[in-house]
Amino acid sequence: MGNRPTIALIDRKAIEHNYGQLRKLVSGTTKMMAVVKANAYGHGDVEVSKVLEGLGCEYLGVAICEEGVRLRQAGIKVPIVVLGGVYPSQVQDCFEFDLTPVIFDSDTAALLNQFAIKKSVKKKIHLKIDTGMGRLGLLPHHVVKFFQEFRSFDGLEVEGVLSHFAEVEEEDKAFSKKQLDMFLKVLGIIEGLGYDLPCVHMANSAAIVDYIESHFNLIRSGIMIYGAYPHMRFKDKVDLKPVMQLKTQILQAKNVPTGSPVSYGRTFVTRRESLIATIPIGYGDGLPRRLSSNAGQGEALVKGVRAPIVGTVCMDLTMLDVTGVEGVRAGDEVVIIGRQGEEEITVDEVAEKAGTIPYEILCNISARVPRLAV
Repeated sequence: MGNRPTIALIDRKAIEHNYGQLRKLVSGTTKMMAVVKANAYGHGDVEVSKVLEGLGCEYLGVAICEEGVRLRQAGIKVPIVVLGGVYPSQVQDCFEFDLTPVIFDSDTAALLNQFAIKKSVKKKIHLKIDTGMGRLGLLPHHVVKFFQEFRSFDGLEVEGVLSHFAEVEEEDKAFSKKQLDMFLKVLGIIEGLGYDLPCVHMANSAAIVDYIESHFNLIRSGIMIYGAYPHMRFKDKVDLKPVMQLKTQILQAKNVPTGSPVSYGRTFVTRRESLIATIPIGYGDGLPRRLSSNAGQGEALVKGVRAPIVGTVCMDLTMLDVTGVEGVRAGDEVVIIGRQGEEEITVDEVAEKAGTIPYEILCNISARVPRLAV
């Protein structure tokens, strides 16, 4: 059975390009962790991970154990770090599927240690420090106490220590500097306790470009791997290529008279005789409802021309006004994100019009939209 024409095309060459551009921004000895959580930001975690593994990426980062298990079952061999922590019920999976857990409390460390001793292995862990994000992480003044307990955990090895910036994408680095200074202080304490740290990582996509002091020996890149920017001011600082194109086809095109309401709530009424194209994509696929003509300024590309979204975006269908586009008929290609002819709609543009960030737009493209790597 054939699928409906709504599809996300994933450009392998664009991944390679972006990875290469990021490599140029760091020293040759700095390792890369590519973050492939949330289905690789909506791009398809298995296929993206295979490309990255082939490029020599040293680590992959996921948010939850289930994501790491999925990659292992797909044959991914590169080290996988579970950035979002592990639950007691997932500890066994960390061992069975060779996942490296990020921890931030001694209770989880103790449980991991029990499993490691039972299996006669040394389990690598990464320790997260909360330097001001206020999310996950061991607070700096608890570090000494943590390591007093950790010394008895013979089954564990601290491979890495990490933290996370709260606002490093901003030009004002005052708070980011406070975070970095705190992290450096903690690193000094840990090293003073006799621990070598093979992996120290704090730099996310924004910091890779804009805060070289935070690179250490491992960087974590997420959004820029996929060709989008953590902030539009970075656009001139690193050349990225969009990895995803979101496309569909016109399902129906029909002429309607002046005064015709379109979609739920009759929020849009034609002011002229109009050609309205219905396309098989909606908020059930991840097209933001906020792009409805009564709420935003959503557009799509038809025959290389920008056509406005009219009326309310529905769960499965959306309407475009293609009155000014010559020769439109059912079956014509429609680009939601990507290039068509000389025109391009980027995910950054879609996010701005929807009042959100490109991360959300990409991650919200639902599982019923097939990903096709090209």
